Order: sequence, then structure tokens, then C-alpha cells
Amino acid sequence: MTGTGVAANAVALDLAIITGLSGAGRSTAAKCLEDLGWFVVDNLPPALLSTMAELGRRSGGGVSRIAVVVDVRGRAFFADLRAALDALDASGLRPRVLFLEASDDALIRRFDHVRRPHPLQGDGRVVDGISRERALLAELRGEADLVLDTTDLNVHELRSKIDAAFGQPGGNRLNATVISFGYRYGLPLDADLVADCRFLANPHWVEALRPFTGRDPQVRDYVLDQPGAKEFIERYADLLRLVGDGYLREGKRYLTLAVGCTGGRHRSVAVAEELAARLAATGVGVQIVHRDLGRE
Repeated sequence: MTGTGVAANAVALDLAIITGLSGAGRSTAAKCLEDLGWFVVDNLPPALLSTMAELGRRSGGGVSRIAVVVDVRGRAFFADLRAALDALDASGLRPRVLFLEASDDALIRRFDHVRRPHPLQGDGRVVDGISRERALLAELRGEADLVLDTTDLNVHELRSKIDAAFGQPGGNRLNATVISFGYRYGLPLDADLVADCRFLANPHWVEALRPFTGRDPQVRDYVLDQPGAKEFIERYADLLRLVGDGYLREGKRYLTLAVGCTGGRHRSVAVAEELAARLAATGVGVQIVHRDLGRE
């Protein structure tokens, strides 16, 4: 990207501004963009937008998409947003502005549900704060690239709309982390699903196999050729496809599967590698972590 004051080694940058009415779903929108791979900054003073953009441009491609939540919590800072947007335009960067709103009734219900005051209501009622905020944001709403009314949207519907607007082609896919582990060292705390391989015979008790791991062909073949192993993997792969489809429908893109055996060296490693390959073959983005390999 070129523009006034932009260094030759700067990279192209996508910048999104998330704003709108309090209670309309800004936090959900920010989380959705984060899941899509955006670097998200909450409640950044507008005067720092140009600095953040410049840091992104100079990141060498490490940070190519930045989303910034700007709202009335900034109070005095919010008045600087117009000047900040003008400065970005002058530098050759036109951010996309996402504006979230909802009806007064919906916003009042949401504030009642969380039992928190509106940031602009002062000594008045929630509806007074909503009215002040609408007036304050009216001009920005008129200039927004995308206005989403969340009155009748649930969380998943809102995510779907943001996916369509800000996701990359082919970006709506599941990403899975497959972790092999040893039960003796404890369960991975972040696991969504756990597969237990301890019903398979342990190569540890085969002297010729003990020095090797589940990544070595002789151990892999020993584990996967055992009675029940292939059926287990086939059925678990079917389960993962079912769960993965459900995750995507619910707007979730990240799944952590933990595959365990006693020590995390043989059976769990071989089965984790096989399940990861099955997932990758269906288009899932896969990362494999052998947590306890090498601990014995």
C-alpha cells in the first residue's frame, strides 16, 4: 500500500473500526473478527489509530488485519475519531467501519439482563443514555460501510453476517489442534474432546518397540493393526465430522482434540497422527502437538 508518509517496506493492511450503540453486540463482533484471524484492540483512543496502523504496516506481514473497537467509553477521545479517520485517509488507508445498532426496547432489555447502567445515562434512565448515544453517533452511522441491526439477531446469526463481510474466501473452515498426551501427566485443560487409546495393547511392553515412538512406522503399524483400532479410528473420524459441522453452524472454528494413552509416547501419538490426517483430508486446518513425547 502506498500513501503519504508510508515507507517503501510497509505492507498492505486491512483496518476495521467496530463501533455503534452500547449493548448492540460490539464485543461479539470483536470476538468474531478475532476468530477470523484479525488482531483486535478494544477501546483504543482514536488518536492512536494511525500509530496502530503504522505498526501493522511495518510488521512484515505479521499483522495484516487489525480491528479496533471505538466507543463512548473513550468519552473525550471519541471526539477525536473524525480527525483520526481523516489522517488515515491522508496516509492512503481507508478503514472499513462496522456500526452496530438495535432498537431501544432491545437495548433496554439487554442492560436489564446484565444489571449494568448505560455509560451515558448519568443520573437518568437507561433510555436517556441510549438517546444521548444515538445523537452522538448519528454522523458516524451515516458514514459507516456496514450497519447491522442486531435487534432480532442471535449471536450465531450476527457471527454469520460478520463472517460474510470480513471473512476471507475459504476462511469459513474448522481449525483443529490434535494433542497426544499421557494420562499419567494429566488431561490437557483446553481439550474439547478426549479420545482414550488405553484399550489398545501398549507397545511399551514390546522390547523391540519400546525405544521408538508412535511416529515411527513399526510402532504405528503395531498400534493401528490391533483388533478394534481401525474401527475406533473410523468411528471417531465420523464423530469428528459430525462435531465439526456442528461447530461451524454455531460459529465456532476451533476444536481441540486430545488423544491419550498411559505415557503419551506410543499409542496416543500413532492414533493422533492418523486422526489428524483424516481431518486434514476433509479440508480441516490441523495442528498436531505431542505434548508428552520425550518425557519418558
